[in-house]
Amino acid sequence: METSKVEALEFLAKVNYTVPTAFLPPLSGDMERGRVLVNFLLDQFKMKEPIRKIDMLKLFHKRYKTRFPEILRRAAKCMELSFGLELKEVKPNGYSYTLVSKIGLISDEVLSSSCEVPKNGLLMPLLNVIYVNGNRASEADVWEFLNVLGIYDGKQHVIFGDPRKLITEEWVQQNYLVYRQIPDSDPLSYEFLWGSRAYAETSKMKVLEFLAKIS
Repeated sequence: METSKVEALEFLAKVNYTVPTAFLPPLSGDMERGRVLVNFLLDQFKMKEPIRKIDMLKLFHKRYKTRFPEILRRAAKCMELSFGLELKEVKPNGYSYTLVSKIGLISDEVLSSSCEVPKNGLLMPLLNVIYVNGNRASEADVWEFLNVLGIYDGKQHVIFGDPRKLITEEWVQQNYLVYRQIPDSDPLSYEFLWGSRAYAETSKMKVLEFLAKIS
């Protein structure tokens, strides 16, 4: 059964990336195991360590072993949605895996120079939000989208840091986004558009294809 974008977004919001378990309300069943597995995949990626099925199974109580394929599938979808990283089998036996970049933009630069977790998985859906809103998205619409992912204005995120700084300064300075005041708006409001670098390095079709692959 395919995982819908809504299902993936809901799961992503609940696992809340790598927030320590002590700071989150208890989750049950697949959600709790999924959060553990996402954290494990991120750690292995950052440390350049192999991702082996035998090591992942050690994270689970025996009563969850039969649920492992489904939990792994959901965790893999979240890795695609949030970081643009695809979990692929090294060999077609299901015993070992690797994480590879699915798209261009920031991730190719990051992956070629370090093992920091790439942020382009958030940028690509954000570009899509702008596109489907008529090539411009109000700041309110953008934050509504980010809130679904558990990312809030004024709240430091364990992966993305200060989200307001990321979307209104860093990506603007890198020319991936344009952040500007909406003319004649009352009260004063702002909107986001694609920046010149986004147009140069990707296309609206690629953004839609990326989201279609995780639908």
